[in-house]
Amino acid sequence: MLKGVLIDWGGVLTTGLSDSIAEWIVAERLDAAHYRDVMRDLIAHAYEGSANGENMIHALERGEISGFDFERRLAAQLITMDGVQPVAEGLLNRMFAGFRRVEPMYAMLREARAAGMRTCLLSNSWANEYPREDWEDFFDEIVISGEIGMRKPEPRIFEHALGKIGLAGQECVFVDDIEANIVAARRLGIVGVHHRDPEPTIAELETLLGVPLR
Repeated sequence: MLKGVLIDWGGVLTTGLSDSIAEWIVAERLDAAHYRDVMRDLIAHAYEGSANGENMIHALERGEISGFDFERRLAAQLITMDGVQPVAEGLLNRMFAGFRRVEPMYAMLREARAAGMRTCLLSNSWANEYPREDWEDFFDEIVISGEIGMRKPEPRIFEHALGKIGLAGQECVFVDDIEANIVAARRLGIVGVHHRDPEPTIAELETLLGVPLR
């Protein structure tokens, strides 16, 4: 019987990262194709594994480098349509400014808790500010990668989150929009739900948990 829900934040409890990035690219007049080339390599390296060691995303998500250090290094690799680098300071906040809260997903968490499920936010942070004002209504525990020095898809961060809510992997479901994180969770016996859209995710969770979530 499933007793807990582990859930990502960006792209799951918010609108998609790609939409926010698209808004930012237009606002900053970035060379979009060049940006995608840069990020494709960084993200693939960070989440798909590589024999070439780690990159600055690993360090940022664990809190090993500051947000400004990451912003400075990333800005140095980008170019605007005017042929200059974007402003480094505040770059991450501008990237994520387009995130919007997805109310049906929060309502799902409220219903899950009302049904007796333990809930835990499990998020990789990019030194960004989280809107935590009412989080006590939705989460029993909060695990933010940069605050604890671990990141998804490392097994230890899932084990840490399970320990926080006092459940075994087989008793929990994990919702994330990044496939590599889902694969890592499943290796620990956690049921994985690969999120793409709120409606099918909530429907799948209703089936798995055996309770209405709307």
